Amino acid sequence: MVNRVVVGAHYGLRDWLIQRVTAVVMAVYSAALAGWLLFQPYVGYDVWTGLFSSQWMRICTLLFLLGLFWHAWIGVRDVVMDYVKPAGVRLAIHVLVILALAFYSIWSVQILWGM
Repeated sequence: MVNRVVVGAHYGLRDWLIQRVTAVVMAVYSAALAGWLLFQPYVGYDVWTGLFSSQWMRICTLLFLLGLFWHAWIGVRDVVMDYVKPAGVRLAIHVLVILALAFYSIWSVQILWGM
């Protein structure tokens, strides 16, 4: 009989599923936006302003961006955990990435709902 010692935080299945769900959200948003662009004869500032003036488009865009940031966090975290061995360097990279993604999230809200 083989005794298997389970170590780690058990992120595997949950993070795999989150990455798939966020990828689907990003793909649907991108396809919808591309489809909308195909049917626009002219795309200028006024058209973009009109598109993003609606509340549903701002919410969909925010969901896309939050999905992108979460997707990026899981990917970067996994790569750093796999390839960066010194714990101090790994922690520093994780903190910098978390701060950057938090900043991007706040900035996204400011851009979408700012005056």
